Amino acid sequence: MTSHTCDSWYRTWINIEPAHDYANDTLMNIYKGRMHTESVTDQTNLQIKGTIPQVRHTYAFLDTAYPCMNEKQLAMGETTISGRDTLYNEKGMFQIEELARVALQRCTTAREAILLMGELIKQYGYGDYGECLTIADPKEVWHFEVFGEGPDQIGGVWAAVRIPDDEIGVSANISRISTLNLKDKANYLASENVFSVARKLNLWDGKEPFKFWKAYGGPNYAGKMQAFSIREYFILSTLAPSLKLSMEAEELPFSVKPEKKVSVSDILAYFRQTYEGTQWDVTRNLKVVQKNKQTGQNDTIVSPVANPWMRPDEIKMLNGIKEGSVESVRNVAVPQCAYGTVIQLRDWLPDAIGGVCWFNMDNPGQSPRVPIFCGTTDLPAVYKICGNHRYREDAALWHYRRANKLATVRWGNARKLLEKSIQHFEQKGLRELPIVEATYRQISETEGEEAAKAYLTGYTTDFIGATLLRWDEMTAKYWNDYRFGF
Repeated sequence: MTSHTCDSWYRTWINIEPAHDYANDTLMNIYKGRMHTESVTDQTNLQIKGTIPQVRHTYAFLDTAYPCMNEKQLAMGETTISGRDTLYNEKGMFQIEELARVALQRCTTAREAILLMGELIKQYGYGDYGECLTIADPKEVWHFEVFGEGPDQIGGVWAAVRIPDDEIGVSANISRISTLNLKDKANYLASENVFSVARKLNLWDGKEPFKFWKAYGGPNYAGKMQAFSIREYFILSTLAPSLKLSMEAEELPFSVKPEKKVSVSDILAYFRQTYEGTQWDVTRNLKVVQKNKQTGQNDTIVSPVANPWMRPDEIKMLNGIKEGSVESVRNVAVPQCAYGTVIQLRDWLPDAIGGVCWFNMDNPGQSPRVPIFCGTTDLPAVYKICGNHRYREDAALWHYRRANKLATVRWGNARKLLEKSIQHFEQKGLRELPIVEATYRQISETEGEEAAKAYLTGYTTDFIGATLLRWDEMTAKYWNDYRFGF
């Protein structure tokens, strides 16, 4: 499995880019700006950075802002890790999303994708800030990080570490790769310049043990030189509490073995996390007295108008009334999220049904997940329009976002219905998955692969339609609930 949340103002349109065959000597354009287009065909502010030779055949892939899955069960998650500004070189041809796009169109395994991207970086240059891709196939999961070489050299420096089969790693906007054992080629890969660039730019003295994150990464959210922040700490420490991890450490384990078996539902729940009930819960001090209707006694509860996604001006106001009321913390689930993915890859099933992307738009703490399979060949038109440029009723994002934003007005009351709806579709998708797999096999055997993929496409379309309808219904209900004021 691999996963991702695109937590910023990037495009929300997604599309299934089909497989293609090309003639000899065809060139492929490499772009900058695809993450900010408004639709599949929009080319506003799109810049061609260069061209590379095209291959004769490319694989179909799910074209999200950061491309995430192809028809061969190769999948990717992404997180921006920024790193040192001195490493950036805009003359490099490739942004991270274009490296992912090329790899998904040409590769079938995580290792193959890493080596291809390494060659592209060496030949054409990396022109982005620090980035991480978590790259998975049905057999392996790898953690890949890349930075530029600085303004004087068009190229890049990268490293990749394999996540052990029985462990889970977390990367949330911070470089996580530590020491590199490049003699162990089964579990470590890196660019040939991984040590020399650090020496050349005075990022490593060559004496102390080399740590990739320390040489190339930047500080965490608290401004500390640590290889983790609150999200890594919270998830890893709850997966393996007996390790007694510390927020004061310089680095945490790169990955941990969960002390209990982890399900898809568990991963989805982590993406909804706002640390409720913990010391990092931003609403923990926002309490009011309310009479219990059953007992007649007064209870102290978190105010119904408190929510874990308050804006900075709201937090400033509350702290102005009483200093220290709210401590801002970087939640896992955030309202600025464009979309998110949790991707399963299963080698015991045919590729078309073995790979499934549990996809959401908007805040993952408030939105439903829909299944998109490796064999899904098309998506509804409403999913092919970005909603982040402006308000558009033909963009799926706003069908989810309207209800989600209204729910935060009185979150303590509205959350019950919204969370029930999230669970309805999560349970529906997971419960029906074995049925979908069996039906796909039956149709494939009796009517052929094209008909079987049409069935998967129809299932995804119907599932999406049901979520849009439910969130529209909640929007109407919330407006009615607030008809006399907020």
